[in-house]
Amino acid sequence: MPTPMSTYAFASPVISRRALFRSGALLAAGGALSGLPFGRALLAHDVAEDWPAVAAMANKYVGTRKLANLFLTFGWGQEDHAHTVGGGTLSLAKPAPVDENSLYRIYSMSKPITGMATMILIDEGKLGLDQPLHEILPAFRNMQVLVRPDADLMDTEPAIRPITIRQLLTHTAGLAYQINPKSPLVDAYSAAGLVGGRVSRMPIPGFPPVTPAPNLAEWADRLAELPLMYQPATKWNYSCSIDLLGRVIEVASGMDFEAFLKKRIFDPCGMTSTWMQVPASEVHRLTDNYGILGSNAFPLDPAANSIYLDPPEVPTGGGGLVSSPKDYDRFLRMLLGYGRLDGKFVMSEEAVRVGTSNLIPATVDLTGSWMEGEGHGAGGRSSGTTFGWGGAAGTLAAVDFELGLRSALWTQYMPSEAYPIRDEFLAAMESDLAAMRAKKKAA
Repeated sequence: MPTPMSTYAFASPVISRRALFRSGALLAAGGALSGLPFGRALLAHDVAEDWPAVAAMANKYVGTRKLANLFLTFGWGQEDHAHTVGGGTLSLAKPAPVDENSLYRIYSMSKPITGMATMILIDEGKLGLDQPLHEILPAFRNMQVLVRPDADLMDTEPAIRPITIRQLLTHTAGLAYQINPKSPLVDAYSAAGLVGGRVSRMPIPGFPPVTPAPNLAEWADRLAELPLMYQPATKWNYSCSIDLLGRVIEVASGMDFEAFLKKRIFDPCGMTSTWMQVPASEVHRLTDNYGILGSNAFPLDPAANSIYLDPPEVPTGGGGLVSSPKDYDRFLRMLLGYGRLDGKFVMSEEAVRVGTSNLIPATVDLTGSWMEGEGHGAGGRSSGTTFGWGGAAGTLAAVDFELGLRSALWTQYMPSEAYPIRDEFLAAMESDLAAMRAKKKAA
C-alpha cells in the first residue's frame, strides 16, 4: 500500500475575514432570522423553500456536477434536529443521496473537539490553562527558536518563555505546520513524519511520500527535538499545536487519546458516527473526497478505498476525524447548552464559556495573521458571541451563543479555495434573509 500523504501538504484551509465566520456574519444572519417565521418548514428537515438562494447555490455545484454534494444544516437552541438545505450524492459515480448520517472527513473541524477535551481536563484540575507544557511533556522544557522563520535549523536562540497550554489552544506556541511557507523547518517536519492528517492511499503528483511517525508519543518526542518557528506567545501561526494537545490529553488523563474523546465527548453527546478510522460496516455512508483541478473533480479518496478505513499511525486531534452532520450538530448543541445535552452533563458551563472565548495571550502580535482583529479560543475562532472553525475539505461549522444558532456546511473537495463556496454561501444567506425581511414587513 502506498505511503499515506499528509493532508496539509496538499491543501491549506482558507479561514479568513472573507470566509463564513468573518466578524458579525452569523450574528447578522441570526438576528434577522430570530424574528422570522418559517411556517411549515420549521417542523421539517428540508427548509429549502425558505432559503431559495442557498438552495440555488447548492444546486449550482451539485446540479452541474462540479461537486457530488453540498449539504447545509441550520439549528436553533436545543431543537433535537437540524434543518437542512441542499443535498447531492455520496459520489459523482453513485446515486445514493447524502443525508444527516453521511460521513465526511472533517479535518480541522476536529480542532474544536480536541480543544473542548482539553478544557474538560483544565476544569478538572488535571491541566492548567497557563501551565507550562514541559510539566506534562518534559522534552519541551528547553526549547530553541529560529532567529528567523526561514533560518537554518542550527541558527537558533533560547526560548524566552515556556510553551503553555493556552498557547497550544490558540496557535501561539511558536510551532509550525506543513502548510506554512516552505523552509528548512517545514522540510524537517516532513522528514520527521510530523504529518497533520491523511488524504489518500494513492500517491499525489507533485507531493513526495511522507512516512508518519509510528504513534502519537513518538510524534510528540520528534516535535520536541526541532526548534520553534517563533518565540512563544509572540505570533499567531496556524500550527500542529492541537495535534500536540492529543498527547497532552493522553498524559494528563492516563487514557489513550481516542478513548478519551469517546468516553468524555462522543458517548455523552450521542455522537455514534465520529471516528479516526471508519468501521468497514459503515463505509456505505462515507462520501468520496475529490481533488479539484481547473473546474474538474477527480476522486482523491474514494470511499471504497479510503485511507480512513485504515487505522491512523498518529491520531491527530487537529485534523484526523470523520463525522456526520448529525453527530457534529450534537456537538454544537452541547456547546449551545453550555455543556449539557438532552439533560446530560458533558462539561461544565465555565469550561464552555472559557473555551469559546478569546484566549490569545496579550503579548501576541496578530498583525498580518488570519486572526488580526479577531479572537481564538480552544481550537476555534472566537468573535463576539460566535465560535467555530472549518476543514480542509470544505466543511464549516459555528455556533452563536447570543442567538442560539448552530450551522454547518458539508461537502468534500480539496483544496477548499478551489471554489468560492464559503463567500457564495454567505452572500446567498444574506439574500434570503433580505427576502424574508421584506416578506415579514409586507405581512
